[in-house]
Amino acid sequence: MHSTGTVPQSAPAPSETRAVPGGDPHDTPGGPARRFGLPVATALVMGNIIGGGIFLLPASIAPFGTVSLVAFGVLTVGAIALALVFGRLAARDPRTGGPYVYARGAFGDFAGFLAAWSYWITTWVSNAALAVAAVGYLDVLIPVGGHRWSACLAALALQWLPALANFAGTRYVGAVQLVSTVLKFVPLLLVAVGGLFFFDPSRLGPFNSSGQGAVGAVSASAALLLFSYLGVESAAVSAGEVRDARRNVGRATVIGTAGAALVYLLGTLSVFGTVPHDRLVASTAPFSDAVNTMFGGGWGGTAVALAALVSMTGCLNGWTLLSAQTPYAAAKDGLFPAAFARRRRGVPTVGVAVTVVLSSLLTAYNYLSGSGRVFEVLVLVTTFTATVPYLLATAAQLFHLVSGRGPVDRSRLVRDAVITSVAAAFSIWLMAGAGYAAVYQGVLFLFAGVLVYAVMAARRVRREAVRDAS
Repeated sequence: MHSTGTVPQSAPAPSETRAVPGGDPHDTPGGPARRFGLPVATALVMGNIIGGGIFLLPASIAPFGTVSLVAFGVLTVGAIALALVFGRLAARDPRTGGPYVYARGAFGDFAGFLAAWSYWITTWVSNAALAVAAVGYLDVLIPVGGHRWSACLAALALQWLPALANFAGTRYVGAVQLVSTVLKFVPLLLVAVGGLFFFDPSRLGPFNSSGQGAVGAVSASAALLLFSYLGVESAAVSAGEVRDARRNVGRATVIGTAGAALVYLLGTLSVFGTVPHDRLVASTAPFSDAVNTMFGGGWGGTAVALAALVSMTGCLNGWTLLSAQTPYAAAKDGLFPAAFARRRRGVPTVGVAVTVVLSSLLTAYNYLSGSGRVFEVLVLVTTFTATVPYLLATAAQLFHLVSGRGPVDRSRLVRDAVITSVAAAFSIWLMAGAGYAAVYQGVLFLFAGVLVYAVMAARRVRREAVRDAS
């Protein structure tokens, strides 16, 4: 999931996708965009993918058994296919906006709105999931997880503190982001590399302990694991700021995705091999448990818990701004209510407020409804909403390939068609793996957006009619 070290550049920005007449198509209305090359673009993708969700995911997928490691491999193949599709789309249309731009360019405003709306839902539902994951590590430092009320209040506080930092302005957001990004890699690398020296195969547990077939177990665990890969679109979303985007976006996306997958796989494998399976299934802080097992004491686990907590708070800090930037950009295109386009000290304050309120309500609902595995429920909802813009972007690539519109290299047509088909099948498979409950909640969120679009489209038609009449 995104860590959003460069948050303002990572949000879909439809308002920035229009070329200045007679100028550089990458220029934005506020002036020329700052460009960065392949190394920075790759770091953006890798940094945005590796976020806070990984700190709880080993425990979340442990009930499936080591078959979930197979899911990691399958998921990585699908994510790289999706990365290649984004690269080809960026080569065709190297403008800032990512899935929003591709869907809107191929299918019009409504498809673009659905991509932006789904992406926005993904961001604030992810905030709720991250806060729940952070509570598990806070409990190592201060016991708060013994009762659902105290856990719920802690999760709400962890969402509102970053929101207050956002209200203070982008300078404070950036400072928090820098510290949290550095601290994020300390526990990950410690466990991913150091854990291999303490690896014990007897702790892995059964291959498939899910009670369902191997294919079903792989699908279900992959749906949870997708949460860790959110961010694969980062370079495509920021294509307008990437130097030589037609060439570098695809390369950065593939390299960054593969690098993040390596860190994830090593980290999860190390946790599986250091924490006994029965303990891991019930763990709320698996990386702390792994370090405690490695060094035989509580100090290491406490230090990891502190670093993980700071990292996830930083993720919430960046994702809060990212989730506000998405409706801000769509509002400037007239596809979201105009209030979302208001800014103060560089921050879309209305978007921040609405985002934190919605994520707080969702958090409280899932805690107080009695669900025993709140993090997993929220992650599966984001799996569904995230695959909507991914599938729309893949459909846009398929549209271009079949219609023959735009510059298409005929020698690459078959290869592109195969990669696009894999990415489309991958997206649909993840939707199916999310399960009925997650799809049900996700569809409710999605259909609510149809009503918003209807109102916004009607207002736009009315404004145009008034202009024509005058």
